[in-house]
Amino acid sequence: MKRILLSFALIATLLGFTNCGPGKSVSTTPEETTVTQPTGEKSIVYFTKNITPEALVKIYEALGRKAEGRVAVKISTGESEQTNHLRPELIGDLVKKVNGTFVECNTAYGGSRSTTESHRKEIAKRGYEKIAPVDIMDAEGDMEIPVQDTKWIKYNLVGTHLQNYDFMINLAHFKGHAMGGFGGVLKNQSIGVASKRGKCNIHSTGKSLDNIWGQESQDGFLESMAAAAQAVATYFGDKILYINVMNNMSVDCDCNAHPDTPKLKDMGILASLDPVALDKACLDLVFGHVDSTGDDAKPLQQRINRQHGTHIVDYAASIGLGSLNYEIVNIDNQ
Repeated sequence: MKRILLSFALIATLLGFTNCGPGKSVSTTPEETTVTQPTGEKSIVYFTKNITPEALVKIYEALGRKAEGRVAVKISTGESEQTNHLRPELIGDLVKKVNGTFVECNTAYGGSRSTTESHRKEIAKRGYEKIAPVDIMDAEGDMEIPVQDTKWIKYNLVGTHLQNYDFMINLAHFKGHAMGGFGGVLKNQSIGVASKRGKCNIHSTGKSLDNIWGQESQDGFLESMAAAAQAVATYFGDKILYINVMNNMSVDCDCNAHPDTPKLKDMGILASLDPVALDKACLDLVFGHVDSTGDDAKPLQQRINRQHGTHIVDYAASIGLGSLNYEIVNIDNQ
């Protein structure tokens, strides 16, 4: 397949851009955000401006890594019908193509998905089980998997059902987040794959398995997420791939039952075999955005900056999870 490599400036032009809960807040403005200058070999990030079932299958195929065996498709099932979680009608074709199983874990906060019973009721409301089987991975408890970076957490706790899968598609909705600043594939693979106790472990930077609100260091929380995401990546080796859907980008996560209305227009779908490069490319699109009437990136930029959210990609790169250096391949031109 012929690759058409585009610089960030060019992809921004195509999109109408030009160059560019409560954690400890960082008082910055979008203009104060510093972009880490990438070095080293470039990772490939595929892009399509189309957000359709067909485009999602096409960008998966562009990655060239076939999902085989028992395939877990990690999504967020959303806290309510009002949240901006990825809808079954958008992602169903891809999941059926790979004969996948939707996987989730219970939440650690008191919400509609905090127990397996209530979580399954919410899943039924969303219609996911009409598309494919849905597995709540910590329904029967959790297990430890090793972390390579032990600065904060000494192990990662994931649902025991993770061991039932040979391959993972990390299918994330890119949006804001009250505690992490933003949520993409790194969050989906860390907090999202962690069990209830594992979520507390990450949030508390290794200090608690039963208190999600015990966070003492915002950067420590972000670094713990990076370490947990790396643990899952290591667990699957080359049997994992990453997709971010940049639609309905509220400042609030899909764990918020009543999210703020998105102010930023949909951008497209991006995918990579490198989770750091993928989240970095999405952040660059958000911070490189040129606002216009009805299309305002400032609220999301401010949410990310308030929580020092970009730190997760810098730290993930520093521990070897991926690269900050990337090239965009626009599959719409192929």
